[in-house]
Amino acid sequence: MSENVIEVSDSSFEKDVLQSDQPVLVDFWAAWCAPCRMLAPTVEAVAEKYAGNARVVKLNVDENPSVSQRYGIKGIPTLILFKGGKEEERVVGATSKDAISRMIDKHVSVASA
Repeated sequence: MSENVIEVSDSSFEKDVLQSDQPVLVDFWAAWCAPCRMLAPTVEAVAEKYAGNARVVKLNVDENPSVSQRYGIKGIPTLILFKGGKEEERVVGATSKDAISRMIDKHVSVASA
């Protein structure tokens, strides 16, 4: 995992995601999930692109069933963008870096030059 992507858990989710002052993209995944592994480099690239403007975290659904149940995660990978403690957008299944970037762009305030 890259330095821009952190692992969260049932116990750290509230603090790391819901109380964050930045938008947070959560990658719900599992080690046995081939599409999740395929999506990992894309998620890391997005994390690098938005470093400083948004956070990107991963949550292993097998190790953290409480948060997964709370948000009704049925299929993985699932990406959920949280802002201000609320779910703003959700994508289920593998997707492109451009699609993820468009989702984040709607919720990130980047100072224009």
